[in-house]
Amino acid sequence: MDLGLKGKKAFIAGSSKGLGFAIAKVLAAEGCSVAINGRDFERLQDAAERIRETADTNVSVVPLTGDLLDPAIPGELVQKAHTALKGLDLLITNSGGPPASAFEELDDKAWQKAIDALLLAHVRLIRAALPFLRQSKAPSILTVTSYSVKQPIPNLVLSNSIRAATVNLTKTLALELASDHIRFNSILPGWTKTERVYELMEARARQHGTDVNTEMQKQAAAIPLGRMAEPEEFARVAVFLLSEAASYVTGVALTVDGGAYQGTC
Repeated sequence: MDLGLKGKKAFIAGSSKGLGFAIAKVLAAEGCSVAINGRDFERLQDAAERIRETADTNVSVVPLTGDLLDPAIPGELVQKAHTALKGLDLLITNSGGPPASAFEELDDKAWQKAIDALLLAHVRLIRAALPFLRQSKAPSILTVTSYSVKQPIPNLVLSNSIRAATVNLTKTLALELASDHIRFNSILPGWTKTERVYELMEARARQHGTDVNTEMQKQAAAIPLGRMAEPEEFARVAVFLLSEAASYVTGVALTVDGGAYQGTC
């Protein structure tokens, strides 16, 4: 199937590693030029080189350093991406998750930092991108959240709570901006083998007096498919939602979790 991504231009926030990196890599392999983002300059440069190794030969890979927690940075990043790529068709809003914590361990500062990362970063990126996306023939926005918005994960109260607001933001904008022909979808990853998940497993290992491998195996056993996802498995679904192959799909919150979410809707 031709996904219709050749020649398209995408900005992927939070893409020097993990799920964002996997999305950027698959997009580039499909012929889409990408601007990637992270806070660590050296890690970002390395990520850009790794993407170029597997990208279509006509693809541009532009690294843009910046911290999404700074209110001024999301808008600057989108502007730089548009300038460097000479246009913008796709926006992927993604940011790192907050630490594992029990509710009573969290003060207002921790809540505000999580709100900035898990909600306002998405708001600021989308707001900055809309004027450019209105100029595209096939604009699409994908917010990366978590299956925890449907099935809360123990000890992740910040993520469980605030990511739900981003899913509802996505649905609202799918309705408000349908007349502009901009599609909005949210993708809800489950347990995937990323640096973030290893950090969460380390926290569980300390809590339970075990080790990371034991906690990884326990979590995998609780997933109906019996394993965690590889980042590329998640990314292929994300790229489909962004592509013209999904041109009639908008307002969807799609779980990619190996069956971990046990609800029906």
